[in-house]
Amino acid sequence: MALPDFLVIGAPKAGTTALHAALDRHPGLFTAPVKEPKFFLTDGPPPTRGGPGDAKTYREHVWRREDYEALFDEAPAGALCGESTPFYLYDPAAQERIRRLIPEVRMIAILRDPVERAHSNWTHLWSAGLEPVGDVVRACAEEDRRKEAGWADFWHYVGLGRYGGQLERLYESFSREQVLVLRYRELLEQPVETLDRICAFLGVETGVLTEVPRENVTAHPDHTVRHRLLARAVRVGTLLPGELSTRIVSPLERTLQQDGRARRPLTWEQRQALLPYFDADIRLLEQVTGQTFGDWLAPRDNSGGLVGARPAGQRQARNGRRRDHGEP
Repeated sequence: MALPDFLVIGAPKAGTTALHAALDRHPGLFTAPVKEPKFFLTDGPPPTRGGPGDAKTYREHVWRREDYEALFDEAPAGALCGESTPFYLYDPAAQERIRRLIPEVRMIAILRDPVERAHSNWTHLWSAGLEPVGDVVRACAEEDRRKEAGWADFWHYVGLGRYGGQLERLYESFSREQVLVLRYRELLEQPVETLDRICAFLGVETGVLTEVPRENVTAHPDHTVRHRLLARAVRVGTLLPGELSTRIVSPLERTLQQDGRARRPLTWEQRQALLPYFDADIRLLEQVTGQTFGDWLAPRDNSGGLVGARPAGQRQARNGRRRDHGEP
């Protein structure tokens, strides 16, 4: 039975799905066929209640150890095994579980401009019909109330982007040599060099991976009566049990995505409103990493990233669901 040699630990909406797919193409690596198994997020069964859609996501957790280890059964002899659950960077309890079970593991953290990340996170849930608030600034203001109500981590638009505190905690349990910190822009703008850095960090052959697949491209449905009605139906459908929920919600989600257009960029005003949430943590991040992140404090528009018009036939990434190796 195998356990992972490496983990892609974060951050959500920072290219982890694309990186997972890219690493799967390396003959010396084997990535779990379920992206985001979330094994280390609980000590047993996951919760059953939370925010809109959370119950459905919790049902996808691979929480039994025998099922988790089985994800790596098909790994070729000698290949390094890995999985990608971007909430591990955010969750201190998950890090403690990782330390107890696989203390020598290597971890990859991809950090994205936290305002852009929050907006992408909000867009993801809005496009899926789960986010009831049609403005990212107002949705971020709801975060404390949602936490108190037990909504899952993916609703923590602000908290997930405070990387300084997250890395500071991580380094209390793991050596810095075990953690590779990358910037999302590096993955986008210098994919070959960045993939080689990752391969060198993992100790496998470099010069093998040449591209980062375009993954998890989110369309953006307009704020219309049609969207409001479909979204309400999705949120109600996620409360239904098991397979019944899937049969009802999946076609509704497809309809919402077909209605969507290219993702709308942040406005200058939205960025200005959200930057104060992250200012102090960005400065902490610079202290913790010794790197400069001052560009994240600039009130610029967001026009980059693994976003844009959805390629024909492409849907939202199927995090938490099995994907056969070699499947596009």
